[in-house]
Amino acid sequence: MAGIKDVAAEAGVSVATVSRVLNDHPSVSPASRARVLAAVAALGYRPNAVARSLRTDRTRTLGLVISDVLNPYFTSLARAVEEEARTLGYSVIIGNADEQPELQDHHIRTLLDRRIDGLLVSPTDRGSPLIRDAVRAATPIVFVDRWIPGVEVPVVRSDGRAAVRDLVTHLLRIGHRRLAIIAGPATTTTGSERVDAFRTALGEHGVALPDAYIGQGDFQAESGRRAAENFLDLPEPPDAVFAADNLMALGALDAIRARGLSVPEDIALAAFDDIPWFVHTDPPITAIAQPTDELGRAAVRALAERIAGRVPPSVTLPARLIVRRSCGAEFPPVPRRPDPSERVPSAHRAPAQHSAAAHSPPPHGPSAHNPSAHSPSARTRRSDP
Repeated sequence: MAGIKDVAAEAGVSVATVSRVLNDHPSVSPASRARVLAAVAALGYRPNAVARSLRTDRTRTLGLVISDVLNPYFTSLARAVEEEARTLGYSVIIGNADEQPELQDHHIRTLLDRRIDGLLVSPTDRGSPLIRDAVRAATPIVFVDRWIPGVEVPVVRSDGRAAVRDLVTHLLRIGHRRLAIIAGPATTTTGSERVDAFRTALGEHGVALPDAYIGQGDFQAESGRRAAENFLDLPEPPDAVFAADNLMALGALDAIRARGLSVPEDIALAAFDDIPWFVHTDPPITAIAQPTDELGRAAVRALAERIAGRVPPSVTLPARLIVRRSCGAEFPPVPRRPDPSERVPSAHRAPAQHSAAAHSPPPHGPSAHNPSAHSPSARTRRSDP
């Protein structure tokens, strides 16, 4: 196997010149650099990464701690991070926190022990002392997707508030009135932000969000199943459910089908975080899509800036609503004259000065305000004749 002395001899330069070329030092002339790189290619020389890191205090390695590797959103994010890191000459070591703060800190500690050059983290909660200690120690860190309030590091994330507003408007426009949400953990910024966005959007239409219509989840499928079951057991179940991530939406879909109910005929379903197979479910699921690839690449570029000693700005990219058939209509229906008998039940109006009628289109369908028509026992089942 060729060594650095062989490369120097082949290129006709000193070992020091070869070392400077391999470490991208600017003092080498273009001609010498070209000869060294040609010799490296001809001899198949591979530098010793461990020895180089001891000399340069750089490992050309980044750490990425994601919240849940089983979540297709984070899998896609990790792929984008790896691809962008590779173009910048970095390798990536990935740790899966599985939505557990203790496991997250285990991975962070292990990565720091391996002398990574920088760390990308999607925090599982808001209070990790280890992350705060790493920031105080000047470790280059960038938060991606989630963040910890009060920790001054760049954040690369999407903003879904406008997309949630579009979703609520769409649901109300096609006739849904009792809208519920399966929320993520309140200890995460995305968990609390999506509930706040949903409540605010409903309030803009004069519609309240009762506590019974807020299901508590943990961004995993089983919690979505439990929350949906609780909704369906209510005396007046919701007629539309918004799951704050894709796995909880799939869990909710399982629960709905287990009751012999169908989407969207009996209950509408939408999700935050689009995934490729949502178009292949029956029916295809309406979802809010984040720009996952752009987020991953922007996070790596921001981290590279931090490693270089610069302070990049935070990056916020917009999410967008993708309307499919799981809510009952892909496009808004033709407006019609309101029926006086169709009104939002008073229990579901926001305690505001405006009424739902003043801020949302007229209901769609004669069962929009008939509670019995939406109870599990009275809904039309797929197996009914």
